[in-house]
Parts: sequence; C-alpha cells; structure tokens
Amino acid sequence: MTSPSPRTRPTTTLWRPTGPEELALVRALDWRAWPPRLPEQPIFYPVLNEDYAIRIARDWNVKHSGSGHVTRFEVDSAFLARYPVRQAGGRTILELWVPAEELDDFNAHIVGPITVTHEFR
Repeated sequence: MTSPSPRTRPTTTLWRPTGPEELALVRALDWRAWPPRLPEQPIFYPVLNEDYAIRIARDWNVKHSGSGHVTRFEVDSAFLARYPVRQAGGRTILELWVPAEELDDFNAHIVGPITVTHEFR
C-alpha cells in the first residue's frame, strides 16, 4: 500500500525587474533567494504582473544599469497573504512591499528557482 502524496501548497507567481548587479547576486545564491537589501533599500518590491516588470526592466533598468532583466518566481500563497497588494500607479501597476528585515523569511517561502524571462540591453 502506498501513502498518498503530500499536498502541494498553492503558489503565487511574482516577477521582479532587476539590473545586472542584483541578478549576479541572485545567481550567486543559486537562483533560490533574493540578496539582502542595501541600507537605502528598506523595502523589497516584487510585482504581480509581467507587463509591469517588463516596463521597469526595459525603461528604467537599461537606462540606469545598461541592462534590465525580468525574473519570475513562485512563492507560497498562504505566506504572501501577510503582504497586502499595493497599487503603485495605474490599475495594473501592482506590487508587494516586503520589509527588508523580513526578506530571509520571504526567501524561505520561494518555491523552486528564480528564472529570467526577459533581457533588455
């Protein structure tokens, strides 16, 4: 007799526009976590839709860093419930605000690897 497979918890897909420096740090963390925030970065901002992430990576990261990358990752949905969705502009400009001091806990709830979906130069 086989035991039932454990239930997998629902996840939420998030995106993060990144510059080359942050992407190198994610790579160094084996694509499993986001690096600690710098003192001038008190909040980690993952976004809820790919289009918004593309706009930031293409229009802001390229201008300021020479390249922009859109990453995609999954996070345990039950864990994310603690972070209200913030509307940062238009109707589809949605993000989560994760305090820097909670990033280790956030990283522990990432399911699977962080992947790059788009690159802009």
